[in-house]
Amino acid sequence: MLPPGPTPTEGGLPRRFGDFGTLADALDYAAGGATGLNFYNGKGELAVALPYRELRLRALSLARRLLRAGLVRGDRVAVVAETHPDVVAAFCACQYAGLVPALLPLPPAFGGKDAYVEHLGRLVGAAQASALFVPEPLVDWLAAFARDAGLKAFGTVAGLPEAPEDGAPPAPSRPEDVAYLQFSSGSTRFPTGVAVRQRALMSNVEGIMRHGIGLRPDDRAVSWLPLYHDMGLVGFLLASLAGQVSVDLLPPQDFARRPQVWLRLLSSNRGTLTYSPSFGYELCVRRGRAAAGPEPLDLSAWRVAGIGGDMIRPAVLSRFAEVFAPDGFRADAFVPSYGMAEATLAVSFAPLGAGLRTDTVDLDRLEREGVAATPDADSRRVRSFVLCGPPLPGTELEIGDAAGAPLPERRVGRILVRGPGLMRGYDGRPAETAAVLSPDGWLDTGDLGYRLGSEVVVTGRAKDLIIVNGRNVWPQDLEWSVEQSVAPLRSGDVAAFSVEDDDAEAVVLLVETRGAPDPRAREALAAAVAGTLRARHGLEGRVVLVPTGSLPHTSSGKLSRVLARARYLQGDFAPLAVAAQ
Repeated sequence: MLPPGPTPTEGGLPRRFGDFGTLADALDYAAGGATGLNFYNGKGELAVALPYRELRLRALSLARRLLRAGLVRGDRVAVVAETHPDVVAAFCACQYAGLVPALLPLPPAFGGKDAYVEHLGRLVGAAQASALFVPEPLVDWLAAFARDAGLKAFGTVAGLPEAPEDGAPPAPSRPEDVAYLQFSSGSTRFPTGVAVRQRALMSNVEGIMRHGIGLRPDDRAVSWLPLYHDMGLVGFLLASLAGQVSVDLLPPQDFARRPQVWLRLLSSNRGTLTYSPSFGYELCVRRGRAAAGPEPLDLSAWRVAGIGGDMIRPAVLSRFAEVFAPDGFRADAFVPSYGMAEATLAVSFAPLGAGLRTDTVDLDRLEREGVAATPDADSRRVRSFVLCGPPLPGTELEIGDAAGAPLPERRVGRILVRGPGLMRGYDGRPAETAAVLSPDGWLDTGDLGYRLGSEVVVTGRAKDLIIVNGRNVWPQDLEWSVEQSVAPLRSGDVAAFSVEDDDAEAVVLLVETRGAPDPRAREALAAAVAGTLRARHGLEGRVVLVPTGSLPHTSSGKLSRVLARARYLQGDFAPLAVAAQ
């Protein structure tokens, strides 16, 4: 018997844009309408439709069960966050019970049990969690850890013992309470818990809906993003709930296998809002229009095609717009943005309807002088960066030098932000907090960029920057050149970083051996990479071929250059071929 259809796009309530004191207040209001969450499988079939009114009832019942299990107000609850109704119900139950949830990642596609259990154990410890809930297949993996950790509750959400429905109702979290812990993706360090308070959450959500995406009555969201990542959690679960928006959810592992299902859902359900890092759009282009199935796509309702979560690659997005234009996709739907977990989620949005806007600069001057200068007749190399718009109202953004002093327009420096959506600090990490958050509320994001009028342009991560002979070289430039120039490499196949070599910085490129099965082909691949590095960037580097799938990524799918460098220095990579300097 087929499940009922998805929740409707319009729910019959007067629209509110997140102007609530807490997430529990927002769910109480959304439960009065007909909208909700819809969980799809990898074939694009509806598995579960969960209206917000039903989610509220499940969450209240589960809140009683959590308290009956011995948890007390303020306890932390770790949940391995598959895209499943039980995970959402557990998260919302914590809001009603005054508990603090922390959504944690599933095992990666590549990697063993022991490494995952160790990593998850560190996350549970960092969260100081009193309970851990996992999908059924992971219970045996983590049972010994849970026993040794002395948790008050462990197992599946569905397996939590029942509790009486009578008695005093749970006491929800208050506006000043911590709503949840968001672990950073770990691209530059071991994940650190960001304590996101209810008031900051609701402020950021309101800014996203009112000013970032300009929420409309006929909007419907579609997302394949993981719920343990800030963009998936805040952008498409919590913002949708707080704005009474129906959202269609696809598990990220199913998206990776069949990315066109994402487009099919946008088409069949008339989706208007979705987000992805650049690689998601690239994956759809690689699979092509035919992979979407025999029925034609209709992407004409899609008005916000957001990009964030990593460096924005305009060439990838331009190809996506070209390939899917016959299906009604409009290039002006692209909305670049900038944000991070430390700011709850969003800092800036490009103007709606403007599409991708780029600033082309003289790359030599950028690398040597830190100036994003407009190219002239003498410019030998150029680079285009995407404009990510002005900060949300109430949020301030500055570009600072190493001492934090403001820099003028087109001078590259550290991006500093201040506003109501910012964290008060990392959870239980005062030293780490003091290192990035000033007494007057300015957050050093760790990102580099420059201002262009009122807008911010992001150029990369400060800790990833390669400095060679006085040049500031962005690793993503090197990676992109190689991936685009050397067949059969793809996005994510190359990691660039620098190491100390005889008191100087040396460039290293780790390259996965895609399509190079024998020693002769590998040697040719390494030589081609080294030649591209020399010809396009004037750099000599050490090119090391490593097995396909061996480059480390963060929980959100980003390449982790810092971890790749650490593993390289530890000798973890057994080189399959080397092109020496």
